[in-house]
Amino acid sequence: MHSFQPVDFDQLEVNPFHMIGKDWMLVTAGNEEKANTMTASWGGVGVLWGKNVVYVFIRESRFTKEFVDREGYFSLSFPEGKFRKEMKFLGSVSGRDEDKIKEAGVHVGYHNGVPYIDEGSMIMICRVMSKTPIRKDQFLDNAIDKLWYASGDYHDMYVAEITDVLAR
Repeated sequence: MHSFQPVDFDQLEVNPFHMIGKDWMLVTAGNEEKANTMTASWGGVGVLWGKNVVYVFIRESRFTKEFVDREGYFSLSFPEGKFRKEMKFLGSVSGRDEDKIKEAGVHVGYHNGVPYIDEGSMIMICRVMSKTPIRKDQFLDNAIDKLWYASGDYHDMYVAEITDVLAR
């Protein structure tokens, strides 16, 4: 595979609705000893607090959340459609129980110590700036809680500065 090259933010031409909501992304965190990843289809990109940021939502139950909370950094990897089967697997199995990265047949790379999934065509390296619990009493639309949180497994919303964008 070709190595990744840094991309200037002004050069990015992406559709975040398609890239995140339809193609999905992998949220990866950890260190060179142990990393974990999860598939996500909720989030966004924009500008906040004078920084280029992403916001992602991670459920309390997710193993990857422990790595994000401990390290304060994570990556977003955007694999192409041919990796859909692997992404479904990575989103349905817990890294607590097995080495799901190895079982999915994907590979971990590192940029300044932050792990990412090497099968991505674009990688965003992200530094956590804030973490906000999303809870039932915050919803102005009562249907949200019944539809998305019947199990009681709520998300935390992470806002993170995009420190680097890499592409092949």
